[in-house]
Amino acid sequence: MALGSDVVAQLRDTIARFVDERLIPAEKRVEEEDRVPPEIVAEMKRLGLFGLTVPQDYGGLGLSMEEEVLVAFEFSRAAPAFRSIFGTTIGIGSQGIVIDGTPEQKEKYLPRIASGELICSFALTEPEAGSDAASLKTRARRDGDHYVIDGTKRFITNAPVAGLFTVMARTDPENKGAGGVSAFIVERDTPGITIGKIDKKMGQKGSMTADVIFENCRVPAANIIGGREGMGFKTAMKVLDRGRIGIAASCVALAERLIAEAVTYARERKQFGKKIGEFQLVQAMLADSRAECYAGRAMVLDAARRRDAGEDIRVLASCCKLFCSEMVGRVADRTVQVFGGAGYMAEYPAERLYRDARLFRIYEGTSQIQQLVIGRAMVEGD
Repeated sequence: MALGSDVVAQLRDTIARFVDERLIPAEKRVEEEDRVPPEIVAEMKRLGLFGLTVPQDYGGLGLSMEEEVLVAFEFSRAAPAFRSIFGTTIGIGSQGIVIDGTPEQKEKYLPRIASGELICSFALTEPEAGSDAASLKTRARRDGDHYVIDGTKRFITNAPVAGLFTVMARTDPENKGAGGVSAFIVERDTPGITIGKIDKKMGQKGSMTADVIFENCRVPAANIIGGREGMGFKTAMKVLDRGRIGIAASCVALAERLIAEAVTYARERKQFGKKIGEFQLVQAMLADSRAECYAGRAMVLDAARRRDAGEDIRVLASCCKLFCSEMVGRVADRTVQVFGGAGYMAEYPAERLYRDARLFRIYEGTSQIQQLVIGRAMVEGD
């Protein structure tokens, strides 16, 4: 581990208190206002959450994958919107720079990300390119010592508040596949960027998404990640592989929160003269949730440790994302069922968390895309 077990244990304890004392009590406010309160974001910065995965040489903590997962198990017990604002920043929003950036790019941006000065977004999805990421249409045309970017990105997390975008754009119009795509670092104040209206979503209120439109947006050639054209899709896949383990860890944490809510309600709610937790069919729902959640936790930790050991975890990351995102959906459904009619009411967290859980099966690669990644690798012998 990068920090050592004692330091990580202290960090987890600090984050657990922060979640219990500050975040969970603020969940209803976030739902109503559809934003994370600025004072809570400021506290996240003071706690160093924006530097968790930034290397220590650039002012971060430089957590290993396993350490990041252990932190996610604590932090992601709260509503996903809280994780989204810093998790996207330290995850897919900046990992392209961490993994493939030039020394100059790292020196320029990573310290500002670690301090929380820069909130980041990952701009890959487009109106006609989501799961089929290699077919994106946003173009980047070379013009002297700049690239001119034109195109629209959709459902971009943190876009309304981001100061920095990792943007995937096609630099080789003759190459219609992944090899024609490059990754760019684009600062928010670059002329030619317009942010669309904030999306209204089914769940995960407070996690703000919006379109990002690039019109004749001139970006320095020095901002192409890694300094080379045609490497963007490879960078994106590296970033997403890492991100999928992180998302899976968040699914496990949310499932554990849901199970705790269900158990508490089952111990208190009475029907037919006794607590509903004494009924075997209720116990069966709780038991299924507990067993599946344990399996997800074990999967995520195993994949994280293998990544830290230098193994190729592309398939394992998809396995984690597929199983854990589907698992938390089942756990959320059972939790609502345990609550009965109360589970359908906004007064209780089960209703909101049920809606929040649904998105995990869609973003950063749908369940069907994960199945394709896994199945193709099996057939091809990867």
